[in-house]
Amino acid sequence: MGFNLKEIYDYFVKDGTFLNGEPYGSGHIHDTFRIVTVEKDKDDYILQRLNNKIFKNIPELQHNIERVTVHLRNKLKAVPGSDIKRECLSLIPSRDGKSWIIDKEGNYWRMYIFISNHRSYNIVDSPDKAFEGGKAIGRFQAMLSDMPGGPLFEIIPWFHDIEKRLQTFHLKIKENPVGRVGTVSDEINQVLQRAEEMKIILKLGEEGKIPLRITHNDTKFNNILLDENDKALCVIDLDTVMPGYIHYDFGDAIRTVTNTASEDEKDLSKIKMDIHLFKAYSEGFLSETGGTLNDVEKEYLAFAPGLITYTIAVRFLTDFIDGDNYFKTHHELHNLQRARAQLRLVMSMEEQYGEMKKIIGKLTKKRQKTKVKR
Repeated sequence: MGFNLKEIYDYFVKDGTFLNGEPYGSGHIHDTFRIVTVEKDKDDYILQRLNNKIFKNIPELQHNIERVTVHLRNKLKAVPGSDIKRECLSLIPSRDGKSWIIDKEGNYWRMYIFISNHRSYNIVDSPDKAFEGGKAIGRFQAMLSDMPGGPLFEIIPWFHDIEKRLQTFHLKIKENPVGRVGTVSDEINQVLQRAEEMKIILKLGEEGKIPLRITHNDTKFNNILLDENDKALCVIDLDTVMPGYIHYDFGDAIRTVTNTASEDEKDLSKIKMDIHLFKAYSEGFLSETGGTLNDVEKEYLAFAPGLITYTIAVRFLTDFIDGDNYFKTHHELHNLQRARAQLRLVMSMEEQYGEMKKIIGKLTKKRQKTKVKR
């Protein structure tokens, strides 16, 4: 599909003359383009056609991002030496003052300043990178912990709500729409035997022991930009920023950062959680959030990776039972393969749970001692 990128670019209040626009990045949701400007001393831009089939309410989506980025920018202004254009996403307003436009064909578009001299990684190959990733997400959440103005819009309802996911799971087992239930009895049993335990974070929230916070909800490592020295720079892809529990972001990050194999690895013997990467990420994360989180939140951080990995496994298995209607698949058993891989990762986390708890406990005590010395 061809777009007149110069015409769309001209809808926005930008600084710089359009030179060219090319597809950019590897995202699967939106159509993303890098706009290069003629002038060497002007910013380049990221122009995105937004997918309003997945995100049904673009004004609410953009409202959340506006609130979050304005607050982050205000926080960064108070930090000496901050490079705000690189450390925070900068939305460009349209000519009518909104943060998005609708073109003649009814497509929604938004534009950001392009963040220069950054590095992005799909695979974490060192504890140093894991530490910086934890630091980036931790700083993002610590800075948002006092954002005024009431809760954000819930862009995707019940996104990490395991009770809702399990309700759908049971419904699809009962319906058995494509006759696959009989082929996955082992996987179904693995889900069911853990179901009650996995509701603990929701119960803690309902009891008021942990607060709803602003969470990113998609903390895979390539949503963290590092600078040219591989130091934490900026958290991107804010489409799913909304109310949630801190464990969702910590858990999903560990799920993706520490896995020794791919998300859909067929050979289950290759799948393990790397405890060294867990420790490094946790250290970076707690170095920024240690003063923000309450004791119960910290106590259940080690539980969070298993919860989120389990949740993803339930979603893959549900989709397989339902006939593969949600996730894109490359072959008939792809969702089952993904579910098995995630369930194996859950087992690896369970095997190392005692060590994970010790690591979190030591890091928490270390930070408390440092605070007392100050």
